[in-house]
Amino acid sequence: MQTECSAEAMLFARLDRREVVADFGGGAITSNAGALLLRATDQAIRLTDRFAACFTDGRAADRTVHDVRTLVGQRVFAIALGHEDVNDHDELRHDPVLGCVLGRLEARHARCAPLAGKSTLNRLEHAPAGAHRYRRIDHDTAAIETLFVELFLDAHKRPPTRLVLDLDATDDPVHGHQEGRFFHGYYDGYCYLPLYVFCGDHLLAAKLRPANIDASAGAVEEVARIVARIRQRWPRVKILLRADSGFAREALMTWAEANRVDYVFGLARNSRLVAHLHIDLAWAEDEASRSGRPARRFVDFPWTTRDSWSRRRRVVAKAEWMPGRGEAGANPRFLVTSLSADQIDARTLYERLYCARGNMENRIKECQLDLFADRTSAATMRANQLRLWFASLAYALLSALRRLALRHTRLAAASCGSIRLKLLKIGAQVRTSVRRIRVAMTSACPHADEFRLAHARLTAAA
Repeated sequence: MQTECSAEAMLFARLDRREVVADFGGGAITSNAGALLLRATDQAIRLTDRFAACFTDGRAADRTVHDVRTLVGQRVFAIALGHEDVNDHDELRHDPVLGCVLGRLEARHARCAPLAGKSTLNRLEHAPAGAHRYRRIDHDTAAIETLFVELFLDAHKRPPTRLVLDLDATDDPVHGHQEGRFFHGYYDGYCYLPLYVFCGDHLLAAKLRPANIDASAGAVEEVARIVARIRQRWPRVKILLRADSGFAREALMTWAEANRVDYVFGLARNSRLVAHLHIDLAWAEDEASRSGRPARRFVDFPWTTRDSWSRRRRVVAKAEWMPGRGEAGANPRFLVTSLSADQIDARTLYERLYCARGNMENRIKECQLDLFADRTSAATMRANQLRLWFASLAYALLSALRRLALRHTRLAAASCGSIRLKLLKIGAQVRTSVRRIRVAMTSACPHADEFRLAHARLTAAA
């Protein structure tokens, strides 16, 4: 029997005795079948609905093709699926699974696609404050900031006894002439300096800031806002602030002490602090020379600065010596804390409590590398802040998927990028009939068991 070949078929090198033929007649096929899990997660935490409620749509309803909920959901889902640019949506607007999860199987008008293209989404991101003739969608900054805290609070079935809020600033490089860009000497480039606040894996704040400021600028206002909202829901919870030496500032420490919030901050070393530690460093050097291994000792003492601090505070010091490095082997480190020695000893404070803040840096990497929070190439700060929030909510969505559906699996501690690669970017054929939409995923999916378990858990949580 003669092989049937299409005129558009493409022949490739033979495999054994078989011809290898390819064409574009496979029908509706997607590489984003895992977006179904994103939809189930979204239904469990109502992220898209709550985010859309932060926008005001001033467009004429009878002339609107794509409503705000679809627009913001399309942008957040696309970032979670690895499509960071608005330009990508000219192709994504035809994706059958993305249209399915956003409730847009067919276009509302004959000449439109089911989902929005780059121009419509661009107007959403660049909406100026207040009314505008051509950009009628506005967003409420305070409502979006509150949403992150509400998502965190709703993730707990019962009030925790204690919360640790991690604060950190990082660089967001810019390569154009964006509003608010400045050269930062530490990062050796033009950038923004966003402020992040996390509690474990939960993102509580992502504030875009210019780079010509101190790392702690605006931290008091952000922390005060977050703590006030947490205490409205959980008035008895104990709260601890944790950050590096860039946040050991009088204003933040004074605010924490006045509002029953504990803190542990890194403290930049200076000659006076190191001189206070010289005996312990000598003991550590002697121990390291005898054992051939790093040696460390911990001490704490009351301390104040000459003029910047308003009171004496407890300082914890680590006197560490690294063998084989000569004078460079000294590695003293310092912390300042409101916790007393009766509450926690110096070694435990440093090794167990403070060093755990390194986990936050992994979360920031997920936001910036896996979810493109550094794609702030718009001209205005307002538009770039909204882009940062889109990426941050994509992180919140994937974090909720990890928390609700992947516990005790191989992906329980996976990064957002790994979850995307293994659970979301799955090839499938989409068949639509009168009664159902069938998404037939590849039989060779290596994480099919995790996918089924995630579906079962999310269905139960919705």
